[in-house]
Amino acid sequence: MEQGVPVPTTAITVYADRSFTFETKTPPTSYFLDQGIKGQEGRWGTWDEKWRSTVTRAQVREIAEQKMPDLNCSRQLRQRCLQVEGSARSIGLEVVG
Repeated sequence: MEQGVPVPTTAITVYADRSFTFETKTPPTSYFLDQGIKGQEGRWGTWDEKWRSTVTRAQVREIAEQKMPDLNCSRQLRQRCLQVEGSARSIGLEVVG
């Protein structure tokens, strides 16, 4: 993991001898989408226009592969890609290609 990457923690267990364990998940999908659009010229339009940034299906597939252990849909990669595409659309990104 790189420094500054948000990592959700699901459980922290502290034992009597002061040792501990913790379970982490992969970074949020929105973080990966944000990294995918870095460097793009994006801006908001009027209230009925979308965000002017795009994400490609190849980027969506890469994100779905990275999020494979944490996504709660079927084991098929296609279904996981659709879930990531839905997340992208919900934050105003256009999925192209």
